[in-house]
Amino acid sequence: MEGIRPGRITLGAFAVLVLIGGFNFVAVRYSNRELPPLFGAGARFAIAAVLLIAFVVLRRVALPRGRVLLVTVVYGVLTFTVGYAFAYWALQSLSAGIGAVVFGATPLLTVLFAAAHGLERLSMRGVGGALLAVVGILILANPSDDVSVPMLRLAAMMVAAAAAAEAGVLLKLFPTDSPVMTNGLAMAVGAAGLLLWSLLSGEAWPVPEQGSTWTALLYLAIPGSIGLFALFLFVLGRWTASGVSYMAALFPVVAMIGGALILDESITVNGVIGGLVVVAAVYLGALRGGGSRVSSVPATQPLPGEA
Repeated sequence: MEGIRPGRITLGAFAVLVLIGGFNFVAVRYSNRELPPLFGAGARFAIAAVLLIAFVVLRRVALPRGRVLLVTVVYGVLTFTVGYAFAYWALQSLSAGIGAVVFGATPLLTVLFAAAHGLERLSMRGVGGALLAVVGILILANPSDDVSVPMLRLAAMMVAAAAAAEAGVLLKLFPTDSPVMTNGLAMAVGAAGLLLWSLLSGEAWPVPEQGSTWTALLYLAIPGSIGLFALFLFVLGRWTASGVSYMAALFPVVAMIGGALILDESITVNGVIGGLVVVAAVYLGALRGGGSRVSSVPATQPLPGEA
């Protein structure tokens, strides 16, 4: 089947997805000021999972079985346990903007992973857009002389990007039945893994004392988790995995603006130039032309009222 060009509703959902995801990096920086990273991430997804599972129980949605259950569990481990453990740890030292910049490598990784799984064919436009995004990322990540960037934290954020890329490809290959059930169960699995990891690593489990920490935690749990991943599955079901992955390339633009407005982080000339290059990469790799060849199987069934 020929590539899918997203419609206006899909592009609108994609835009909201980018805004939420970009501000998530700012909120995580706030959360990390008072909460240990693994515990903070686990608490975030535990709150979100409880809310989603309560909704599922009230709606009497059937629990997944067989392959769908296995895919949901693997998605939860990849996205929420592995991806967010490394991302939260990295953001203890990285600025919101730099963290989002490194995570912006997700489109290139998704293009490669999707081709490796036989989900999409490599195209000059797709590879060119992904490589241009990497160029923008390198410009964005080039610090000034008085700023040091810890390489180990950068590597950790790259692991998070790889986990996100593989999770997106996995859900496109093996569609699930309900976005709400998928996210609720996956977040529960992820939260359990994060909290166990936190316990084994000896982290403290403090109750937040600052209002800003509670605000960040609730933002991350509700719009930043429930809203973000519901929109992600919605858009993924109507676009290619590589197309959706360009959200990660746009996160730095939002994160840098949010970091400057809320955290008083600086915006550099490299940040502006790199951001423009990334936007051009998104247009070239995801929006221009007919798109790449994709599987005709949707990632999820439509949500109620969306069919």
